[in-house]
Amino acid sequence: MRKSVLAGVFSSALATLFVFNTASAQAADLKIGLAASTTSMDPQFYVGGANSAMARNIFDGLVNQDEKQHITPALAVSWKVINDTTWEFALRPGVKFHDGSDFTAKDVIASVKRVALASKNSPSAYTPYVNDIADVTEVNPLTVRIITKAPTPLLLNNLSRVAILPARLETVGSQTLNEGKDVIGTGPFKFVSWTPDDNVVLARNDQYWGGKAQWDNVTLRVFKNPSARVAAMRSGDVDMIESVPTADGRELGKQTSLHLESVAGNRILYLHPDQDRDVSPFAKGPDGSNPLKKREVREAMSLAINRQAIVDRIMDGQGVPASQLVPAGYFGYTPSIPAAVYDPAKAKQLLAQAGYPDGFTLTFHASNDRYPNDSKIAQALGQMFSRVGIKTDVVTMPGSVYFSRASKRDFSLIMGGAAIETGEASGVLGPLLETFGPNGGQGNRGRYSNPEFDKTLAKARETLDDGQREKLLQQATEIAMKDEGTIPLLFLSYTWAMKTPYTYVGRSDGYTLPYFVHEKQ
Repeated sequence: MRKSVLAGVFSSALATLFVFNTASAQAADLKIGLAASTTSMDPQFYVGGANSAMARNIFDGLVNQDEKQHITPALAVSWKVINDTTWEFALRPGVKFHDGSDFTAKDVIASVKRVALASKNSPSAYTPYVNDIADVTEVNPLTVRIITKAPTPLLLNNLSRVAILPARLETVGSQTLNEGKDVIGTGPFKFVSWTPDDNVVLARNDQYWGGKAQWDNVTLRVFKNPSARVAAMRSGDVDMIESVPTADGRELGKQTSLHLESVAGNRILYLHPDQDRDVSPFAKGPDGSNPLKKREVREAMSLAINRQAIVDRIMDGQGVPASQLVPAGYFGYTPSIPAAVYDPAKAKQLLAQAGYPDGFTLTFHASNDRYPNDSKIAQALGQMFSRVGIKTDVVTMPGSVYFSRASKRDFSLIMGGAAIETGEASGVLGPLLETFGPNGGQGNRGRYSNPEFDKTLAKARETLDDGQREKLLQQATEIAMKDEGTIPLLFLSYTWAMKTPYTYVGRSDGYTLPYFVHEKQ
């Protein structure tokens, strides 16, 4: 009988232990709802937010970016500038790839060389991040030297975008990785499976150099429909979602079982006015000429915009009014530019001074499916312009049509968005404001051009000293913003919802990285 009692106690203990272990196993699995689908498992194929975020779970660069996009050591523990065109990197010892092979200098060399191969047929290649590199050489197995074609102060920022793969994959094409083969990095999670437009499954890398993640397994499910994503969060089908719709944010935040994390993001919404054509297709003064060429008109348009009202009423607080192209705290942000002002009376005065006391006619074009509430923002802007005398019609269309037409310059005033991928001002100043040409200004759809701006930006790009370079970037920003070369609107906020026991430090790049998701014990 005593044996029977003991057996019963032992069985009960085993049952309790089994339940505890089962609960622990369940707690170590994390399910996240994503807003966009990964389009390639090759981390060097296609520059895009969803792809870049996914790659960070599996791969590392020589350096990484933290939650504010500041450069941090990763596979390189330190670096030094030997001369204006030579950098030396000390590599992290003892790092293993997911296949068990050792990480060495040869992997760095092969990965940089592979970018050209991976760029074939890419809609947005990684080649700009390695174009300045002339050569990569091995000093010893844990030291590499990178020689650049010219002084390249943004080398670290660029390298943070280049994933390191095993050297044996140097000649392996993207198709192989997209088939789920050889998706091998050094990151905190190992690749398990990918179902396009559905999910990615990852398993913890117990040998990760940064320490083990809390989660044994992670499933990242795609919910492109915002309502479906929110429904999955409400029902408990997922533990966390990204890109909380503005209309649902406040309601989700009221639930005791959930909480929100929101940060000002690195993506700026802006307006690009047509500034170089004497006659523009959709902006006409009484004489048929293009009013947007005049700086006073562009300043009047900026003054006509109530940015705070857009943030409060349309974005439900998920945004920050902008008066320049990078947010506070970013390299190149300049405090000398005052906050944006809403002053419709002054806007009318400037229009009159510019020769348009009765305003002019304008058709404003924007996307209706690319950015949160983009169509609503466009309609609000149209009303604001009309109130100061600019007779404005608003036309919105799907991004798949809109952006190609905007690049062809079919429009007179467009709304766009740009993310500061490199974490500093030149990442947007160059594409949006540099004089358009084969080597710059490819996103400059308004064709702003100022030789002084171009010269200052070019000098910043060649200046290795951080302090001097930041001053030059600030000067370039001040020049362009004084010209109203582009009209900043707001920085989009990134917002996550998660179950109450979970925590996540929001990132200004909007990436959702499960390694940094924690459950309070």
